[in-house]
Formats: sequence, C-alpha cells, structure tokens
Amino acid sequence: MEGSKIIITLEDYRKEHNISKYKIIKNCGVGSTQLNNYCNNNVSRIDLPVLARICDYLECDISDILEYVPEKESELEKEYDEEQEAELE
Repeated sequence: MEGSKIIITLEDYRKEHNISKYKIIKNCGVGSTQLNNYCNNNVSRIDLPVLARICDYLECDISDILEYVPEKESELEKEYDEEQEAELE
C-alpha cells in the first residue's frame, strides 16, 4: 500500500499558460536540472523557497502546481497504470 501522495503539476500549469522552462529558470533562480525534476514530478524533498519563487513568478497559488491525491485515488491510479502497462505488452 503506497498511501496518499503529493503530485507536482507544474509542467501542466506551465504548458497551459505557455510559459517556457527557460523563463522560469531565468526569473526564479532555479537550475535546469532542478526545474526538470519538478516538471517531471521526480522529487522526494521539496524546496519551499523555490516553490515560493515559482509561484511569485507565475502569479499562481501553490494549489495550482501541487495536487494532493488521497490514498484511495492513489491506489486506483496505480491499478489503472498497471492495466495500461499490461495492455502494451
């Protein structure tokens, strides 16, 4: 059982608002590797000052770039992903 999780939705927000990664890197003092990890939801520890700078630049709320997924939904997502992978094989 995985439990509840937080998903970083920065990449979706960035694409919806047509904002380049370069602009975020330049205006937020974030490295390209760090931003790519955030955009790919590949972080285990979040740097709150970085998220604050990103939210300031994007003029968004933290809930626009982070999403809480309760345990039940998380388990359903996992089952769906496993079904999709099985269909591809």
